[in-house]
Amino acid sequence: MNNLRFGIVGVGHLGRLHVRLFKEAEDADLVGVFDLEREKCQVVAEESGVKCFDSLDQLLENVDAVLVVTTTKSHYDIVKRAFEKNKHVFVEKPITEKIWQAEELVEIAEEKELVFQVGHIERFNPALISLEKYKLEPMFIQTDRLAQFNPRGTDVAVVLDLMIHDIDIILSLIKSKVVDIRASGVAVVSDSIDIANARLEFENGAVANVTASRISQKKMRKMRMFQRDAYISLDFITGTSEIYRLLPKEGELPEEFISYGEMGVGEKKKNVIYEQPETPEINAMKHEHALFIRAVKEKSKPIVSGKDGLRALKIARDIIEAIEEKTGLSN
Repeated sequence: MNNLRFGIVGVGHLGRLHVRLFKEAEDADLVGVFDLEREKCQVVAEESGVKCFDSLDQLLENVDAVLVVTTTKSHYDIVKRAFEKNKHVFVEKPITEKIWQAEELVEIAEEKELVFQVGHIERFNPALISLEKYKLEPMFIQTDRLAQFNPRGTDVAVVLDLMIHDIDIILSLIKSKVVDIRASGVAVVSDSIDIANARLEFENGAVANVTASRISQKKMRKMRMFQRDAYISLDFITGTSEIYRLLPKEGELPEEFISYGEMGVGEKKKNVIYEQPETPEINAMKHEHALFIRAVKEKSKPIVSGKDGLRALKIARDIIEAIEEKTGLSN
């Protein structure tokens, strides 16, 4: 059986990285790339040993699936065109600029039974994957995603650029409806929101406090989760996680854990133990490529589906709207 044929649309900074890593994928052939900037397209094509197609339609005619790594504003038109040609699609986050666009694309993909995956890459971060064997039922989540200034992302608010990563993860962890959103933010160095904080309240009582900034001195990408009898910390930069758990005082502690003494009052006292889950050796982008390829081969639902991308976009847009009401900013 011949390998599936893939193409990549958009070879800017991120697209170029997708090209380089996708060339290493198994069971798939990267046959070509397309970009409106012809010279850039030719350079990347020569570097990677693939074809630079003259048009989007020409690329689509020669592939089974595409990766769309272009500006958010162009996602809708490109993905819709790919679906019209019955091609499976991976699109970088956020899924689209407008909610109605994402809703339409999700509907088309379902009607045509096409794979539609959204590039929320942090879902494949080793820190999060290291927790797969644990039961996660967080009731409070605190996230801090801080980045140094880079003009490349300022075409959209920091909520869509950075915070949406954490929104997607939070929605995947808390299986409940968001019932209230409170948010604040400011524009500092661009015309859109550069720093934002949001508090999400869920129907089941869970709360998430989410902060994002693109004008910080130092990088930070951390998440802290509290659930009954456990505190879990993730560092998305180092790809590591830590767990502090409370265990009953009766019985011996497992040897693989480190004891941190006791916590509680009276009969409610429990042992505090520490565990650092083993970090898997995973390249997040290569892993999401592999899962997209598998979904296309099996025509199965991807881990981060179009519906997931739509849910994250809806919450992100609600946060932006809440900030705009306070500040008068427009994104």
